[in-house]
Amino acid sequence: MNPKVYIIILNWNGCNDTIECIESLKSVTYPNFSVVVVDNASSDNSIDVIPRKYRDIAFIEVKKNMGFAGGNNIGIKYALEHGADYILLLNNDTTVEPNFLSELVNVAQANKKIGILGPKIYFYSEPAKIWFGGGRLNLIKTKGTHIDYLKIDNKEQPPGKPRETRYITGCCLLIKKDTVSKIGMISEDYFLYYEDADWCVRAKKAGWKIIFVPSSVIYHKQSRSTDEYSFPYIYYHSRNGLILGSRFGVTTLTYLLSFLIFTKQIIKLFVGYNIQWAKPVIKGVVDFWLFKKGKLEGYY
Repeated sequence: MNPKVYIIILNWNGCNDTIECIESLKSVTYPNFSVVVVDNASSDNSIDVIPRKYRDIAFIEVKKNMGFAGGNNIGIKYALEHGADYILLLNNDTTVEPNFLSELVNVAQANKKIGILGPKIYFYSEPAKIWFGGGRLNLIKTKGTHIDYLKIDNKEQPPGKPRETRYITGCCLLIKKDTVSKIGMISEDYFLYYEDADWCVRAKKAGWKIIFVPSSVIYHKQSRSTDEYSFPYIYYHSRNGLILGSRFGVTTLTYLLSFLIFTKQIIKLFVGYNIQWAKPVIKGVVDFWLFKKGKLEGYY
């Protein structure tokens, strides 16, 4: 019997992307899955178009933007209440290969110790260029990075065997129901970015394996929900990396690093170098010191 998978697609003003994502899911060969769209208070035509176009999928309308974690948690709760064995988080700005879900579930079913899995992700616009090939975490530097990022892949070669990795990106992440029951929901302290790494670290600490499955493939349009290198993009990466490091790394070193980062950015302000980068980094560090979590007020 094929385990039941609920695919959670979080939508925020991305109607066209979400439609393309759902259309790509129609070709999926795995026989037992349902789709749930959680709309994070979109101001475009999403709430009018998507539920009317797809009457066979669940559409949950949220009245305010809950961020990546908050919006997905609403979908996860729905999935668990409706008998999910697995939950797949899938960015709305992705398309998938037909066998991507079967490959993930087959690997997950083969080992009870596997808790979280993810596919190989290519750039949508350059389908031979890798966006995600597994995740590295450096808790001392408070950074997560994508393995093989920007590498051109030789798709004629075998994809390779599943292997352990430090974290799976929330762009496409499959998690077992039992893992959620043991480690809890996604932390909403981050609002956006690094909550996926937090979830994976918690799973690893609870005894679960985190597995990258290169035979499972999807494509990502990249940074559709926030403008890459905008103020909030830089802010969330700066603050949330420090939050992650303070929780799971050496807290003293994280605070020391935060002072070094702050000092460097202050110098940039004084000399007038890269001010557009320095300001959100400084804001992120100060809010980390002030224990401010969740949403950056005034944006989205």
